[in-house]
Amino acid sequence: MQKKRRSHPKAQGKRENSEQTAPNADGWRLNRYIANSGICSRREADKLIEAGKIKVNGEVVKEMGYRVKATDSVKFEGRKLNPEKKQYILLNKPKGFITTTSDPKGRRTVMELVNNACDEQIFPVGRLDRATTGLLLFTNDGDLAKKLTHPANNVKKVYQVTLDKPITKNDFGAIVEGLKLEDGPVVVDDLAVVSPDNTVLGIEIHIGKNRIVRRIFEHLGYTVEKLDRVIFAGLTKKDLPRGKWRELTEREIRGIK
Repeated sequence: MQKKRRSHPKAQGKRENSEQTAPNADGWRLNRYIANSGICSRREADKLIEAGKIKVNGEVVKEMGYRVKATDSVKFEGRKLNPEKKQYILLNKPKGFITTTSDPKGRRTVMELVNNACDEQIFPVGRLDRATTGLLLFTNDGDLAKKLTHPANNVKKVYQVTLDKPITKNDFGAIVEGLKLEDGPVVVDDLAVVSPDNTVLGIEIHIGKNRIVRRIFEHLGYTVEKLDRVIFAGLTKKDLPRGKWRELTEREIRGIK
């Protein structure tokens, strides 16, 4: 496979850069360990080592060729470093897959769709139910995952909803005004009809309650026939076919952080 440039999203396929993150039998070179932690480049890491700013197991190390084992503790300015490269993978989820890392019932999970995306252990951010399609982000960046899933951060999510019958003017107004479901009030940020027959709508929300979009319409007597997440935290499905994944660009990563 031809290797893609880092400035472009990675196409579907097996990555070929595992040597950049995996240690050899005798460990990582210290400068690579530091660079993989994300604080600087390998060349800049050499300067940090030379300046005595890196400690391994509590001791300053200035040896350029020093090798670090998985059990070692490496710190820069008191901060413990993790050499695992941060990964950000965007999937256009198809129907029939549950959003979990494993399933005791043997059902198909979204992890099957991204199992060759990277060598690091990634996990889905938030959930899409089995019948819901659309954007799902995977990462090993725990801090970002918490940020994107916390309601206080008002992360924008837009869904396209197809109903079994046209929505009435009264029900449309009730959703905009705010419904009260069994687990509390529901605030919708925006709602729009996008089909002439009033059966397809776009809904924008930031709350993350379980099955919230389906429950909004079911509460008013509608059946959601199709539900597709088309925007998540500013990310879109442009040029991403159903069932495929890609890496986020550097610009997109900065945008969601």
